[in-house]
Amino acid sequence: MTNDNALAPIEHVPFERVGYRKPSVVTVEAEEFDSPLDLRHYWNNLVKRRWTVVTVAFVVSTVVAMVNFRMPPVYEARVSVEVEGEAPEVQSISNFYRGTPSDEAFLRTQVKVLESDSLAWQTIQQLGIDQSAEFSPPRGGKPVSPAIVQISLINAFRDHLRVEWVRNSRMLEVSFEARDPRLAAAVANALVSNYAEYNFRKRYDATRQASGWMEQQLDELKAKVEKSQQAMVDYERQNAIVNINDKQSVEEQRLAQLSNDYTNAQNVRLDKESLFELASSNEAEAAVLMQSEVLGRLEEKYAELKAQLVDASGQYGPNYPKVVRLQDQVNEIQGFIERERKRIAGRVRNDYRAAMGREKLLAAALAREKEAVGRLNQVLIQHNLLKREFETTQQLYENLLQHLKDATVSAGLRATNIHVVDPALPPAAPIRPKKTQNIAMGLLGGLALGVMLALFADVLDNSVKSVEDIERLTGMPTLAVIPLAASDRARRAWRKGAGEKAASSTTPVGLAVLKHPASPLAESYRALRTSVLLSTPGHPPQVILITSSQPNEGKSCTCLNLALTLAQRGGRVVIIDGDLRKPGVASVLGLANGKGLSSILTGAHGLEEALQQLDALPGLWVLPGGPRPPNPADLLSSVSMKEVLAELRGRFDHVVIDSPPVLLVTDATILTPLVDGIMLVVESGMTVRGAIQRTHKILENAGGKVLGVVLNKLDARRNGYYGSYYPSAYGKYYLTDEEQSAVKS
Repeated sequence: MTNDNALAPIEHVPFERVGYRKPSVVTVEAEEFDSPLDLRHYWNNLVKRRWTVVTVAFVVSTVVAMVNFRMPPVYEARVSVEVEGEAPEVQSISNFYRGTPSDEAFLRTQVKVLESDSLAWQTIQQLGIDQSAEFSPPRGGKPVSPAIVQISLINAFRDHLRVEWVRNSRMLEVSFEARDPRLAAAVANALVSNYAEYNFRKRYDATRQASGWMEQQLDELKAKVEKSQQAMVDYERQNAIVNINDKQSVEEQRLAQLSNDYTNAQNVRLDKESLFELASSNEAEAAVLMQSEVLGRLEEKYAELKAQLVDASGQYGPNYPKVVRLQDQVNEIQGFIERERKRIAGRVRNDYRAAMGREKLLAAALAREKEAVGRLNQVLIQHNLLKREFETTQQLYENLLQHLKDATVSAGLRATNIHVVDPALPPAAPIRPKKTQNIAMGLLGGLALGVMLALFADVLDNSVKSVEDIERLTGMPTLAVIPLAASDRARRAWRKGAGEKAASSTTPVGLAVLKHPASPLAESYRALRTSVLLSTPGHPPQVILITSSQPNEGKSCTCLNLALTLAQRGGRVVIIDGDLRKPGVASVLGLANGKGLSSILTGAHGLEEALQQLDALPGLWVLPGGPRPPNPADLLSSVSMKEVLAELRGRFDHVVIDSPPVLLVTDATILTPLVDGIMLVVESGMTVRGAIQRTHKILENAGGKVLGVVLNKLDARRNGYYGSYYPSAYGKYYLTDEEQSAVKS
């Protein structure tokens, strides 16, 4: 510190604090910012976390490649089998009603048979698979029961077996996987062979079982045939039946003849009865109907004599002998006629009686014949029943005997409905692992997983990352965007990976404006200076408080670089290290911290003793924090602090105060009413949104005027849409002639 008049009071127009009006909260529609459907938002997030995506994809593909190269090759052998239906060859009544199963149900049943435990165990024992290291279960020190070993082997066998039915066909595909290609082919062929043998054995056993049943039934039917035949013979002997068919025909003919004779007798009797009734009433008419020749000649003779009598009576008179003789002849002929008529009437009466007698005789004979035929029919009914039972039993016996002969022949034939179309051959190439395909799928899966993790991390990331986030959350303007320095990248990665770590006090970022004036970082602080000077109308703020929500957000570096840029304008600037709990300004500038603000407020030193001038920039003065006091908040809220600020207002153009974080201690809140403006430093990607909202609310409630927010440590590589603000050649426009010459050389 020099002893000239540099600390003499300057003519200074008192800064009239513009009436502070609480900024209105800006309500912004959600569509104006990060809409979930904004593809650019997702793309920017992926670009920002591209190394996460690449790393995850690389790790996943590497793991998949290592697993694939360590996996033993697996070979698959395949057998194609044609399975025909099992329709019965000999159709019987039972076969007809039973029917045949549908093709689909039958083939699905065959698939289950091929996958059965019995065939698997038979194949295992046949090929000695239980001795193979690939299938044998691990054996520890404890003894294992044979049943458990068998179950383990069968489960391992079925895990390597696959049986598929080819749709719309009668083909089955049987495939088996093994590390040895010859073993895979042998197992597949052996399994199909055992399946064919099982199918034949099943049919053979079924045939033998049916034959045994038929033999038993045949014996029973034979006994029934003999019994029914014996019953029929006994019945014929009992009823004297020799030839039942001839006897039945004679009886039926006799009955038919008697029925015909009886009908004729009835007709004759009716005719005789009508003549008898006529003769009883009028014998003359009956005689006429009888057409007797004698009566006809007598009547002709009577007519002739009657005519002669009439002629003679008319010629000779009644007493003439010839007339008398003729009269006697007429009377005699008339007597003959009367007698003949009576004889005819008697004959009619006799014929009627004879017809009646014949009718009665025929009726009695017909009744007797009917009784005989009825008795014969009764005998025939029982005989027919016995005969039908005998014939039916005999037919069943003959059919069953024929089926037994067919079954005996079928049991000796080795026919099967299983046909191997393509036997299994040892495969030349393994089916897995498919290294190229798996690695490609692993790479795609890793990329997808990396993208998901990147998007998920962005969803979980509750930090402030952009100017839009700040304006949406607080409604405050962003004074400047400070890029992330190269020296801060490693620390940020360490903080995110292992926890918080205090920023180094020897970091060069705090002197970026002084040490690297042509860098984009220095230019960003100069842009901050411009924003601060234009932040209030009428007159720029004189006393500026710089704070943050949490530690390590870059408020001390921002305070130093802002003070340096203000001093480079030619004005007189003083920077106050208001962080009495953890002062760091003096160490960055390489100044002593034995005297400072704490010793002034406690009365140990005066202002003149504590102020220090920076040799590299004479316009910049520094008031260190001093020794750490036990009560920083009490010192900052004292009257002495107001007096110190009032005195500094009169001596300097700008007073820049570095204060502790707002959310940790109340020091910054205490200093808020004493300053003209407050700058809130927010670290991009680290400061959570709730913290900045809470800090803004605390400062507003304390009556402070927040000039704006500084978005600090913005990683242009992770926030691509800000990278164009800071091109690598940007600083060349601010190089001096000597620096440009040095760069060109």
